[in-house]
Amino acid sequence: MFAVKGGPPSPRKARVDWQVEQFEQRPGGDTVHVLVTTSGDTKQLFGALRSAGIRVRRELRRSGSFAIDVNVSDLNWLESLDGVDSISVDAPVYSAPLSAEASLTSLGGLGAVKKASDLRAQLGLTDTDPMGKGIGVAVIDSGIASVDDLAGKISAFYDFTNGQNGAAVAPVDGYGHGTHVAGLVAGSGSRSNGQYSGVAPSARLIGLRVLDNSGSGSTSDVIAAVQFATANKVALGIDVMNLSLGHPSYESAKTDPLVQAIEGASRAGIVVVVSAGNVGVNPITRQVGYGGILVPGNAPSALTIASAKTQGTVNPTDDLIANYSSRGPTWIDGYAKPDFAVPGQNLVAPAAPGSFLAVTYPTLLVRDAYNLPTYIALSGTSMAAGVESGLVAVLLEATKAKVYSLTGLPGRGLSSNAIKALSEYSAFTMRDASGAVYDRLAAGAGRVNGGGLLGLVRSANPTVPVGMPWLTNPITTSTAIGGVTLPWSQNLVWGENLVWGENLVSTNNLVWGENIAWGENLVWGENLVWGENLVWGESFVWGSNIVWGENVVWGENIVWGENIVWGESVAPGSTKGGAK
Repeated sequence: MFAVKGGPPSPRKARVDWQVEQFEQRPGGDTVHVLVTTSGDTKQLFGALRSAGIRVRRELRRSGSFAIDVNVSDLNWLESLDGVDSISVDAPVYSAPLSAEASLTSLGGLGAVKKASDLRAQLGLTDTDPMGKGIGVAVIDSGIASVDDLAGKISAFYDFTNGQNGAAVAPVDGYGHGTHVAGLVAGSGSRSNGQYSGVAPSARLIGLRVLDNSGSGSTSDVIAAVQFATANKVALGIDVMNLSLGHPSYESAKTDPLVQAIEGASRAGIVVVVSAGNVGVNPITRQVGYGGILVPGNAPSALTIASAKTQGTVNPTDDLIANYSSRGPTWIDGYAKPDFAVPGQNLVAPAAPGSFLAVTYPTLLVRDAYNLPTYIALSGTSMAAGVESGLVAVLLEATKAKVYSLTGLPGRGLSSNAIKALSEYSAFTMRDASGAVYDRLAAGAGRVNGGGLLGLVRSANPTVPVGMPWLTNPITTSTAIGGVTLPWSQNLVWGENLVWGENLVSTNNLVWGENIAWGENLVWGENLVWGENLVWGESFVWGSNIVWGENVVWGENIVWGENIVWGESVAPGSTKGGAK
């Protein structure tokens, strides 16, 4: 039996997220965008919606969910319908390549810009190392323009904006963000004589447009693109997925529809790289704060990337975590994120001609070898994620080559979890401007070390049985970059658990497989177990206008050593924090 719209209130059956609860407090008349998840037959449910004049805007069959627009006065009715398991906000998603650094001004010529051609050197890669050949990277963003640096690299392009459901169209990018990210992944640098090439210039690009000409989109569009890429992984040759976008967290990652789509892609064998977010700074006080990881950066299986400022040098010892880079933990679940940091400050990559960013911010344009403004310099975790996706393409080429050399058969390479584990184990410990070691919620396991990571990947044999040694060569737990030899961190920040890495290099453990089981408690260091007792205030409101509540952890309130101290005290109680 279905409730009758407009009849007496019915008992709520569906689970709703925090934002939907806030919608219910609004006066009638407002229309809101929501995602409905159902585990049953949708025929009767869709019939009830049609009878009420509600049209299904987008159906997401792989997750048993759909997007609709509904009046707030009808939310109670919707929640009572048979077959409605949960209702989540169909939140707007954004990229933020400029809010990342409020002080961005005229670059004053090429000398003031960090050269993208230094990226491979900063990562510890050489000209003889892999370039991502044969690896497909899906860029889920504002599109990809067919500029010279990306000529012949865009093997497929699909549009999910404006109600399109993955229409195959000619590559386009009206905003300019996706083109920049794609250039950091695989740009050839042809317009700059190689000066501004990407990390994996031999990789292929699959463009999935989900952000419009203003750099905004909807969660349902992003989910549709992620599910499309997952379903067509083999047909399109997708190995890596880059999402340099996000929205605030309104529910647990265990139920969030976008996070679950990411987890599905990871289970299908795609390495998912996600930006942590550019909301690490209070926009009013400019204080650095914790708890700003965006969705889907809270996806446990994703590689969630913080932004490192390289200070214009190849030597990573002076790298800093950008203030704008979102810190952990994740807002509702308290997961340990980000996973590690990657260069993301003032990076030069192709500008999409006539795009919003190129036209609106001409001072950020960079001239090419022909004295034309072909490139643009942007900063943010979006850029850092693009660099990481290029690095993953390099690693996957190496792992597939290793498997082929051992078996004579095409190899799929290491899993996403294995790449995350090896990345964290080989990362460099980072220190702030005062010399203090960054805490794990700012830098994750540390600054990514591409050279050491590539050495580990080349030494690993993913074909051996579980429990058997999987390193075929001895390893040295230090790497030389920019003339300086640095030790590896040799520890892992893993979902809800901190795992010390002694066993990482000795056995091909199940934990590095596709399906990792996360525990209920987060263990930090040796002494503190962080379970259900950490309280985050409920006054933190995060929407189009960010209002930082008094109960969020700011500035000097986090002390990290053998123990972790949050603010003045930590009181037991509910962990619910609402929107980040």
